[in-house]
Amino acid sequence: MTDRIAGRAARIETCLRDHLSPVELRVHDDSARHAHHVGIRDNGVQAGESHYNVLVISDAFSDMSRVQRSRLVHELLAAEFAGGMHALSLTLRTPAEHARMAIQ
Repeated sequence: MTDRIAGRAARIETCLRDHLSPVELRVHDDSARHAHHVGIRDNGVQAGESHYNVLVISDAFSDMSRVQRSRLVHELLAAEFAGGMHALSLTLRTPAEHARMAIQ
């Protein structure tokens, strides 16, 4: 499957898997909840390709602040933002952090 054929969610998943080797990765398209936004209507972004919720659990985030993690993911997905992606909600954790969250 080429990038032109693959949907944005698949491209996001491939990019994050290739660069972060996550133990868990979830990419949820949340675009339908934002279909009323002016940018969605005006810039030609197709429904289902503008807003995402992403969970990445990876050792690559060890020794990084929350801001550094977010910047890294935004840099990795810069082409998607340039191509019309509007918003990205991120949950970025190490496996140890994620395990602690499960205990609470």
